[in-house]
Amino acid sequence: MTVAQAVVEYLSKQYTVDTVNGIDYRERLIPGTFGIFGHGNVAGVGQALKQYQQLDPAIMPYYQGRNEQAQVHQAVGYARHTRRLQTFAISTSIGPGSSNLLTGAALATTNRLPVLLLPSDTFATRAADPVLQQLEQPYAYDITVNDAFRPLSKFFDRVSRPEQLFSAFHHGLRVLTDPAETGAVTISLPQDVQAEAFDVPEEFLAEREWRIRRPDADDDDIARAAAAIRAAKRPLIIAGGGVLYAYANEELAKFAELTGIPVGNTQAGVGVLPWDHQFSLGAIGSTGTTAANAIAAEADLIIGIGTRYEDFTTASRTAFQDPDVKFININVAAIDAYKHGTTLPIVADARKALVKLNQALGGYRVGADLEQQIGAEKKRWDATVDEAFDTRYTPLPAQNEIIGATSRAMDAADVVICAAGSLPGDLHKMWRVRDPFGYHVEYAYSCMGYEIPGGIGVKRAALAEAANGGAQRDVVVMVGDGSYLMMHTELVTAVAERIKLIVVLIQNHGYASIGSLSESLGSQRFGTQYRVLDEARHSFDEGETLPVDLALNAESLGVKVIRIEPGEKVIAELEQAIRDAKAAPERGGPILIHVESDPLLDAPSSESWWDVPVSQVSELDSTKQAFQTYVDYKSRQRKLLG
Repeated sequence: MTVAQAVVEYLSKQYTVDTVNGIDYRERLIPGTFGIFGHGNVAGVGQALKQYQQLDPAIMPYYQGRNEQAQVHQAVGYARHTRRLQTFAISTSIGPGSSNLLTGAALATTNRLPVLLLPSDTFATRAADPVLQQLEQPYAYDITVNDAFRPLSKFFDRVSRPEQLFSAFHHGLRVLTDPAETGAVTISLPQDVQAEAFDVPEEFLAEREWRIRRPDADDDDIARAAAAIRAAKRPLIIAGGGVLYAYANEELAKFAELTGIPVGNTQAGVGVLPWDHQFSLGAIGSTGTTAANAIAAEADLIIGIGTRYEDFTTASRTAFQDPDVKFININVAAIDAYKHGTTLPIVADARKALVKLNQALGGYRVGADLEQQIGAEKKRWDATVDEAFDTRYTPLPAQNEIIGATSRAMDAADVVICAAGSLPGDLHKMWRVRDPFGYHVEYAYSCMGYEIPGGIGVKRAALAEAANGGAQRDVVVMVGDGSYLMMHTELVTAVAERIKLIVVLIQNHGYASIGSLSESLGSQRFGTQYRVLDEARHSFDEGETLPVDLALNAESLGVKVIRIEPGEKVIAELEQAIRDAKAAPERGGPILIHVESDPLLDAPSSESWWDVPVSQVSELDSTKQAFQTYVDYKSRQRKLLG
């Protein structure tokens, strides 16, 4: 066999095995391969995929994409919805084909989500150096473009000889299926090696099962944690994506209901509890609810479960103001369990740790005063969101209204997708999630352009879920015009495969999120509006709005488009348009709903902060004022060691 043929057949025989709540899972780890072909992989992986397609298309289904980075995003979305049990492989050519994967690799690793990258590389034999698209460095001739993947990957190897294939893929898939280490796994395949023939042991091509490692919590650690919880007056849980990946949401609900300890959630943790659960405070931190942030400010014990404590979660370390606040961190990854200098790390699977904590805390419950405050703060925030959803602005609505209409039109099992701009923050604090799988906002890397390809990946997983007897889910992508323009071409992929992806495109003629941030930092929304260049002042800030029709753009790609015109009936028409899109045939292709909004109408305040440095000296009065505000917030920042 050639090396490429061996890789394709090997990947078709790999299975993920897991047992959760008495249910056994056995899924193909790599259900398909993406690829854009060039001279680096067309005769290697491309030939192998074609050969197996003719033998049996089910061996390794091939999927097209329009951009290599977008293909990674599709794989990440799929991995997220399958709770990291499955992902895709991506084959690229050398040079720009490979380097186009870099942003996707960083996104996958930052989000702790698995993806298998197979970038082609220049000749291992160096028979034709320098080949087209080869990077040459005079100080180290063994460096190629693919070495850029090393800091972005959780595992990297280069197969320079066919015999190296066995160890490279064995260790690569070990990392891919490790919940503590997973992320981008990159195995570089030189173009000549891909096509080289060698004898492949049958054992390499046999079926292999990769059981998800779910370590149990140490009994001594649980005892110490239980003692700390019993001694606390105002404990608070921060639940992250690790709760969902461990299928621990039911055990978390039991924990909160038994103890009365409230739960705030990170972006990745939305869905750990329904929005209206008695002890759910919703989002926490810079884009959090006032309920979660009010409780966090006075908390004396933080119980972090499956969170990596991003700066948005801690409000740049200003969220917790009790001078003696302590941390219990439960995480399968040691790097996260030891965050903030905690003396109570529990390196364990979230569900297994919660089972033991529930047993150890029998009879314990927080004081009535905390429970009363939880109810009052939830009521206050719910009223705030109701007002934001129900207030009507004309002719252009606020983004709050659009979020409210989208939420009302979607079913409980449907999934909302987003990644960058002002939408992630507004969704985090206001989206009323009703299903553990109902929310996917990529916010560890907050990558513009992720939304549409990531949404396609989630929809692929949802279709497979439904085919196996699971829930029927529509996937709704919410995206602003700025992020849409980054990677809208992946809509063509949905058209080609007749994937029903519903896209709500919010046109606000610029970058609303950074515009608002710029204004708050004294930079007056500089460079954040899409306007015709004023040549006299060389400014894009005050010219005419660009004559760009994004709805027509989507139509030109083969997408069905519904236009919502400005006016008094915008929200009612938007809500109906989403319902109409949901009623469309499942394999009818993507549907885009175009609606304009007013970017100057903000979401309700989180009563929180995010640390973005302000110029210490400036000729602008707006910057001087912003710096004084910054100094005030900076004085509240804490080291959080305890």
